[in-house]
Amino acid sequence: MDIQHSKVGSKIKAIRESKNLQVEEIAERSGLTQEQITSIENDENLPSLGPLIKISRALGVRLGTFMDDNDALGPAVMRAKDHCQGTSISFSNGSVAARRHMDYHPLASQMADRHMEPFIVDINPTDERTFQLSAHEGEEFIYVLEGEVEIEYGKERYVLGRGDSIFYDSIVNHHVHGVNGQPARILAVVYIPL
Repeated sequence: MDIQHSKVGSKIKAIRESKNLQVEEIAERSGLTQEQITSIENDENLPSLGPLIKISRALGVRLGTFMDDNDALGPAVMRAKDHCQGTSISFSNGSVAARRHMDYHPLASQMADRHMEPFIVDINPTDERTFQLSAHEGEEFIYVLEGEVEIEYGKERYVLGRGDSIFYDSIVNHHVHGVNGQPARILAVVYIPL
């Protein structure tokens, strides 16, 4: 499957410049370093979801703004054949090499002013066994479609198989990955308050 990865960094930079904001201002508002923001804007770094949420809040936009180009009102319909076609975004697993850990395929990118972000997420195989946990405002719902996933949540670990689900407050440090580095596929719905 040939997936074209979205250039989230260039969208962030365009939004920041359209609002006449400097990297320093976004760094101050988000709590990230100027170097992190510049690296993300130049598409050099595959950030985890947490920093992207912080940047979206600092810019005053939805997380989905970085992944979509549409402003349709009314319902958003996504046909099964189109789930993994077109734009996707990858996030790092927090390793120094910033390797791809997950591919997020948005399910409602044509929906304007949404507060939930639904995705089909392909969790890629990895040899990494130590993950950097992240936290951000909001809530997450995960439903396992294929494989097994492990969720580190605070001091707890949950292993979920096909058909299992979990709903949690994402302000608690967490990380989602395939059990024993194996691939998996999940439906994830992220709610981020504005």
